[in-house]
Amino acid sequence: MSEYINNQERRKKALKNIIAQLHEGKSVEEVKEQFDKEFNNVSANEISAAEQALIGEGVGIEEIQKLCDVHAAVFKGSIEEIHKETDQTKMPGHPVYILKKENRIIETWIEKHIRPFMNKADNTVDNLKKGLNLLAKIDIHYSKKENLFFPYMEKYGITAPPKVMWGVDDEIRGMIKNSLIKLKEAGLLTDEIKLFIESTIEKALEMIYKEENIMLPMLLEVMSQEDWKIIADESSEIGYLYDNVPRWNPTIEKAVSDSVNNANELYGTIKLPSGVFQLNELTHMLNILPFDITFVDKNDKVKFFSEGSDRIFARTKAIIGRDVSNCHPPASVHVVQKIVEDFKSGKKDHEDFWIKMGSRYVYIRYFAVRDENNEYLGVVEITQNIKPIQEIKDEKRLMSD
Repeated sequence: MSEYINNQERRKKALKNIIAQLHEGKSVEEVKEQFDKEFNNVSANEISAAEQALIGEGVGIEEIQKLCDVHAAVFKGSIEEIHKETDQTKMPGHPVYILKKENRIIETWIEKHIRPFMNKADNTVDNLKKGLNLLAKIDIHYSKKENLFFPYMEKYGITAPPKVMWGVDDEIRGMIKNSLIKLKEAGLLTDEIKLFIESTIEKALEMIYKEENIMLPMLLEVMSQEDWKIIADESSEIGYLYDNVPRWNPTIEKAVSDSVNNANELYGTIKLPSGVFQLNELTHMLNILPFDITFVDKNDKVKFFSEGSDRIFARTKAIIGRDVSNCHPPASVHVVQKIVEDFKSGKKDHEDFWIKMGSRYVYIRYFAVRDENNEYLGVVEITQNIKPIQEIKDEKRLMSD
């Protein structure tokens, strides 16, 4: 046993050293040669552990993110299959099946709707715009990953890969958007824009490799069938890249008492200082409000979100209990942390932001929640599309016709 542990530690140390050399500027060829001498294969978990160790030693997530593609280039072809897919994961409604099918769709968009038009023919720009607008739907695919897969990775102690991967996701989103802007402004496909688009689609293809060869093996090793079922049930809240996704219904044994308890909870009574609700009444009242609510407790854990029919930002039940800093893209985490710090210290009681999202004008408000003794209990986020309010004119009184 001690020999096995020592060997595992040696492999971890060697991997960490290889990744560190990449960050110090050594070429992929130099490092890959060293890697091939040291290893026959490497597991996704070993790569994750090495990256987490580097983060623990002070290497910034942004630095690891910058060289994420280089890491993949070194390890590609050497990542062992550490968990064989079960028959369940091959069923059309299983989240693994859906993720892989969506990746094949993304590849089709790139190979059939973008690459064929990477020339300077007269119709190139219009066709490229159509292809890039298709590829922009990748946001749905990434949102499912960030709001459903990542919380489970964090739950099982896999913390570094989600942070790095989310940063790269945002980079790809931004590159697709900038490709469209560049084409619109130039009106033609210049050599510079062509190189930028090529870089964009290569990064998107690299992400497919990372999802299927690093992320999925790690998840398949630790997640239960019930975990996968929750992801499957919640996925429709965000959406899919294709239609008619079947419902996956595995047999999961549950005690009869659980059903009874759930029924009691659904129709239980909640007494508040100024009134009384049945839980069913309170749930539906919160969901009908013209704004979205999310509550984070004093320990920075997400405790609740409303489930309105037209949420502005996707929320799934997988985020309940998740650290709030993990619910935001790496680029904005520091802003969220500063808001929470100011609320806890009493420096501020609220903070407001407003952004344009397509036809919506979104007003985002954060309020510190305190008790009668001014003790900090948490923060509530209120998000609302205020465009309809901005368009209100004149008056409409209760007694108006």
